[in-house]
Order: sequence, then C-alpha cells, then structure tokens
Amino acid sequence: MKCQDCGDENRKTAVFCSECGHKFEQICPECNHSNRLDAKFCDHCGLNLKTPQEPIPISYDHPQSYTPKHLSEKILTTRSSIEGERKLVTVLFADVADYTTFSEKLDPEEVHQIMDGCFKILMDEIHQFEGTINQFTGDGVMALFGAPVAHEDHAQRACYAALSIQDALQTYGDKIKRDTGITFKMRIGLNSGPVIVGVIGNDLRMDYTAVGDTTNLGARMEDMAGPGTVLLSANTHKLVRDFFEFESLGPIAVKGKREPQEAFRLIKASEVETRIGASVAKGLTRFVGRKNSMATLVNAFEKTTSGSGQVVGLVGEAGVGKSRLLVEMRNRLPQGKYNYLEGHCLHYGGSMAYLPVQHILRTYFGIKEGERAALIKKKMETKILGLDENLRGVIPPLSRCCRCQWMMTLLPSSNPKRKESGPLRP
Repeated sequence: MKCQDCGDENRKTAVFCSECGHKFEQICPECNHSNRLDAKFCDHCGLNLKTPQEPIPISYDHPQSYTPKHLSEKILTTRSSIEGERKLVTVLFADVADYTTFSEKLDPEEVHQIMDGCFKILMDEIHQFEGTINQFTGDGVMALFGAPVAHEDHAQRACYAALSIQDALQTYGDKIKRDTGITFKMRIGLNSGPVIVGVIGNDLRMDYTAVGDTTNLGARMEDMAGPGTVLLSANTHKLVRDFFEFESLGPIAVKGKREPQEAFRLIKASEVETRIGASVAKGLTRFVGRKNSMATLVNAFEKTTSGSGQVVGLVGEAGVGKSRLLVEMRNRLPQGKYNYLEGHCLHYGGSMAYLPVQHILRTYFGIKEGERAALIKKKMETKILGLDENLRGVIPPLSRCCRCQWMMTLLPSSNPKRKESGPLRP
C-alpha cells in the first residue's frame, strides 16, 4: 500500500505509514466520517462504501449544489427567525488579479479548469468558517459572514477565511505557474456593516438589502488590494484589531466616497487567544470576590503537586467570569513549578478530529506558524526522547497529528470565538 503523503510502500494490513505516520483510512463521501480501510458500510451514516458514488454536479447558479449539507440544514432550520431581520455582517469579495491578461494568454478550456479549481478552494475555506457564498462572478466570489447563519464573531471568521484562502492559493498558484507560466493570485476585500435579510428559498437563494455602503465599500477594498493580499476597511478593523496584525495604509481615496477612507492590510493572526486575552493585553480591572472558587482551585493544585491527579470543572453562563477566574488562578501559582497547556474547542471545528489535543501538543512541542514538517519532527523527537528513549514509537502518529490542517499552523494560539470552557490541563 503506497502512502499518499510520502510515497512509501507499506503492508496491506498497515494502519499507519511506517515512514511518516500517515493514517490510512476511508472517508465517507456522505458524512466525512473516518472508517477502516476494509469497511463496506460507513459506521456513522450507513452509506455503502463499496458502491461508486456519482459526484453531485455543482452549478454556481444554485447555492444548494455547492453548500455543505450541515450548513444547508442550519440555514433552513433557522430561516424563519432570520428573514426580515437586520444583521451586522462582514462581506468578503475575492477576484483574480489581472484576470483579463490571464484569460487572454490561455485557451478558454484551460481558464475554465483553473477557475473551477480556484472556486473549489474558495468554497472549502469559506464554508469551513460557516460563511455563505452569495454570488459567483466570472473571476471571483462574494460571501457573507454573519448571515444567514448568525455569528457574533463574523468579522474574525471572515479574516481567518481570507488568510486561509490566500494560503491555499499560494500552493495552487505555484502549480499553475509550473504548468502554464502564468502568475495566478487573488485580491480580497473585507467590510463590515448592516444588511436586512430578505426571503431565503428552499434552494438557499437569499435576498438581502445592504444598509448604507456595506457591500460597496467591501468591493472597493478588493479593487485596491494588491495581488495575493487582503485589504479591510476601518469598520472591520475596529472589530478584529486585537486578534490580528495589520499594516495601516492610512486614509486613501475611494471611488464613490467623498472623504478618504482608512484601509488596513491583513498580515496574520496575532498572539491574542480570546476576548479575555485581549482584555488582559489592555489591562484588567481589579479582581474582587470569588474567594470560595479561588480556594477550590488552589486546593486542587496543591493536591496535584502532592501526586494526586485532579480534574476541575468550571460551569457557568457566558460572561460570568470563568476565563477571568483562570487568569487570576495562574497569576497566583508559583512560577516555574508547573506546566500549563491549553487546548480549545472551535465553533466550526467539529470536523477537525482531536483539535484541542492538537493545540496542546503544538504548544508543548513549541511548534510555530509555518514551520516545515522536518523541523516539526525534529522538535518532537528532541522533546519526546528527552523524556524516555523507549517513547520513540509514539513519534510517527504524534507527528502526523501535529502536522495537521493549515488552521493549526495559522492558529497556534489564536482563533475565532471559542467556547469559554477554559483550558484542558493533562
């Protein structure tokens, strides 16, 4: 059996690649559940895995054909409470830079194939963050975050999606450059503002009315963005400035606007993890009360240091101060006498297996953004073998776990809104 990752030949009965640790599995095309290679039926949804499945044709004019099933169900089950509502959203515009020149140099069939591959990347990354594609143009898309699926952190999701798209297109563009000699890059613009959601049809078509210049300014940001970059307005920047790093372009003239508009180039995710992290960076108010809760946490820590493992659950409504309690607890512990590791659940991360565990492992091994697989493996070997030489056998599967989706390399500690469940401490 040949490994898809490294090309190494393995035994037919192998579960993991003996060279790189890649897990051999059979993914169900219906529910994306992982099954054994010899499984005849999916043990999650019952689909016959041995019968060839006809690919569902995608029509860019019919949203239902390209919207993931779980997202379609969420939209249709909540549409009655959305229709007619005024929503604050972030709009994303993306198009191919120098598309006219690009299309003139290639055969129309080649252009069509390249754009199909590009649209697939756009759909995958936008849907991963539960954005919805409102419109396909000949060379790009318009997408909404925050409607029809409501998200409090719509601006953050749009920024993560934009970075994810540009990262994925870097690899795709390199392939096109090798095959055709043409440079393929996209420009992305973001703006946040209110819209009024109209009727949502059974085919997921959505009518909306933009309030003010929500969509117009987003489109202008895209027009002014350089190839391979993301440009956002001051409206969006105000919502996400604590969670990302930017380059301010200052006030610039925008077509259709009387006054110059501030614009910012999105660089990367910052080191701030959550809203409480942003608050800590700005400075917190004085911590008062919670003596009983703090005493319980300190008591659990003392039992742990004496050799008795402890598990503590913090339960409470959103906003009551669970995260603040953990911040204060950490500040009171003796420095250098404990290891503190965090793993977080993401609202959109249900399809990312063991995501909190991946986060913990990457923190423990000191894996940074954008590091190559060889360096990641070296860091893991040094750390693991430093504990015990007999642990060499766990390196391949752990290496595969940490060399995960782009999301984990982009976000070693930052992400869209997390469930406020606190850290996981092994």
